[in-house]
Amino acid sequence: MRLVIFGANGGTGRRATVQALAADHQVAAVTRHPEDFPISHPNLDVVRADVYDKEQVYKAVDTADAVVSALGVPFSREPITIYSVGIANIIEAMHRHHVHRVVAVSSSALDPRPHADGGFMINRVMQPLITRTIGKSTYADMAAMERGLANSNLDWTVLRPSGLFDADDVSDYRVAEDHADGVFTSREDLAACLLAQTDDQRWIGKRVAVTTSEGAPTVWQMIRREAFGRD
Repeated sequence: MRLVIFGANGGTGRRATVQALAADHQVAAVTRHPEDFPISHPNLDVVRADVYDKEQVYKAVDTADAVVSALGVPFSREPITIYSVGIANIIEAMHRHHVHRVVAVSSSALDPRPHADGGFMINRVMQPLITRTIGKSTYADMAAMERGLANSNLDWTVLRPSGLFDADDVSDYRVAEDHADGVFTSREDLAACLLAQTDDQRWIGKRVAVTTSEGAPTVWQMIRREAFGRD
């Protein structure tokens, strides 16, 4: 299968690229800065493209069997449009090339609910703080992306991970429609789930929660890591 991966130079995108190549897929890794892309492989094409540029996106999607969007940007209080504009251009390119399957990364924060293992800090402090303040513009744009996919007439699946962390290997991660009671998702697991969905028909037209329990950090470990750079 030939996979086109947008956001290939991000934390999840790089892992998805490595896993796809290991599974003998042909991969087009799309990035604005191919000179910084650290992966090389006979089955890999590194494609320079900006998702805001329709013609560049159109060229990137050419010959794809399926498209993966792992687009992501840091939180900002300024308006964010990369998710909605990016997916709109990807959708248009897919229609022009008659490509049907697309899997995109969103976030469980679009449907915030109390987590059984989250406790006071996650459920009452961190989740409301992030979704209502520093993450507000990000999640608004992700919601617009999801609406665009739902109206696209494509075979789409949206993955909604929880708090992302790094792990060495893929675990026995869990998937569930809309919501799963898990606080964290490893990027390795998210990448594996992205690839699995490209030829899996069960979750077409669905929003799918992806969570990791094996090897997940504690809430306090995540706070220390994100706030102070310590494990």
